[in-house]
Amino acid sequence: MTRVLVVGSGLAGLVAAVRATDAGHRVTLVTKAALSDSNTRYAQGGIAAALFPDDSTDAHILDTLRAGAGLCDPAAVRVLCEEGPARVRDLIRFGVDFDRDESGITRGLEAAHSRSRVLHAGGDATGAAIETALVATVQERAKRAHALGGDQITIHEHTMLVDLVLADTPGSPRVTGAILLGPGGAQHTVSADAVILATGGAGALYRHTTNPAIATGDGVAAAWRAGAAIADVEFYQFHPTALAVPGTPLVSEAVRGEGAVLLTSTGERFMPAIHPDAELAPRDIVARSIAAQMKKQGGAPVLLDATGLGRDLLESRFPTITAACRAAGLDWALVPIPVAPAAHYWMGGVATDGWGRASLSGLYAVGEVARTGAHGANRLASNSLLEAAVFADRAVRALGEPEQRPPLFDDIETDILAEFGNAADDAGTLVDRSTLQEQLWEAAGVHRSGSGLTRAAVTLAGWRAVDRAEATVAELETGNLLDLGRLIVTAALAREESRGAHHRADFPDSRPELARPRFTRRPSSLTRPLVTVPSQPSEAIAC
Repeated sequence: MTRVLVVGSGLAGLVAAVRATDAGHRVTLVTKAALSDSNTRYAQGGIAAALFPDDSTDAHILDTLRAGAGLCDPAAVRVLCEEGPARVRDLIRFGVDFDRDESGITRGLEAAHSRSRVLHAGGDATGAAIETALVATVQERAKRAHALGGDQITIHEHTMLVDLVLADTPGSPRVTGAILLGPGGAQHTVSADAVILATGGAGALYRHTTNPAIATGDGVAAAWRAGAAIADVEFYQFHPTALAVPGTPLVSEAVRGEGAVLLTSTGERFMPAIHPDAELAPRDIVARSIAAQMKKQGGAPVLLDATGLGRDLLESRFPTITAACRAAGLDWALVPIPVAPAAHYWMGGVATDGWGRASLSGLYAVGEVARTGAHGANRLASNSLLEAAVFADRAVRALGEPEQRPPLFDDIETDILAEFGNAADDAGTLVDRSTLQEQLWEAAGVHRSGSGLTRAAVTLAGWRAVDRAEATVAELETGNLLDLGRLIVTAALAREESRGAHHRADFPDSRPELARPRFTRRPSSLTRPLVTVPSQPSEAIAC
């Protein structure tokens, strides 16, 4: 029986845990907060899949490739779009109740999609509906195993990933477990035959984000420290429309899909002059256009005018956004609401093959923590939930196959990312999270430049984090954010072009010769000392 450690409880982690349990593996599921707390819970837009007679897998593939700005892995995109419909049907079997109308399942249109193919649940509460259904499914599996006297699946909440554990094996190192920080404040080690990272993104790197506070990039940072390959970390997607009030709640792209338009602070529509698809242009274009307009307005937010949709549609289709507006004292059925870009989704992360396998043996990554190549330089709207479900399923299927090193990683070379990401932690000024967030927002946000990135690189190199062996959860998170901030800034400096979500004022055009991903990892000589175990790992230690 394979011992599988799943880290994270969003859609990707929950699907992996359910699938692995059903496949007969022994599963330990750990999550940093409560089981239901994840980025998935906050997803509004929906999940995209070619499920309808007037749609096709090929059309979905083409839309995804267009949005990815020349950086998608075509094989990963085909897997995503071909297997997506089956995974959506799985979600329905797991209890997700997608919205329906007289024709069947309701579907919506979002930016850069050529068809209406986005499914929703609870109007704009799709993520919450998916999370609720999958949490119930996982808990049912755990309850059933317990009733039968077994521990086939064990769930540990409020348990944080500290670092990965490596075995001294011939050839390349193998991941054999993880160091965890439990709710009692003590670190302990859990052994496993396979570790599946499903820890989500790192929106907490930025001053303005639609992500919850728990999105601190723990999995990518741990994988990087262990020597796993990462890729395309410079590509962070900024959602064009977050409500410009404290907390920056998301205003789904589906609102513009229904017909809402963007206005200047004085009430003029500006997107039609920028792109033929206007408000439904790819996200990077809309986000940059809003940021540019805000600069013209002295920093004032732009306005999203949804008044033409009517109160009934707004309240029934978008109850979450309606509640957020009401909490901010806004009635969006009567007046346009202020919106601005905010960090939303990370296209880069732990490099994997089409089966979720990372470059280190025994390590898998699924969901936003992974860079599968399906999103390229700019994720197509509502493909994120789909990717989480598709590749989590594939990673578990790969557990039953003879392990092999993905050929994708045979020729990875270390570069300046490796050196820069290894800045010493025993020197310099102790990092302050809010200052770090400000640095990333200004230097590596919607608009970037070589001079701004260089200044940020120098500043970040002079900061240090708390010793991880004695750190609290908050200190561990801040250390992860510092590692990732350094990596993003350096990757953005190295990519001397503008492509997708990465835009450089000093290199405003795309360069065809740079239409390739950047894979990198730390050389073993620079990898931080981590816990290592003999090649025959001990039994799992209870959390």
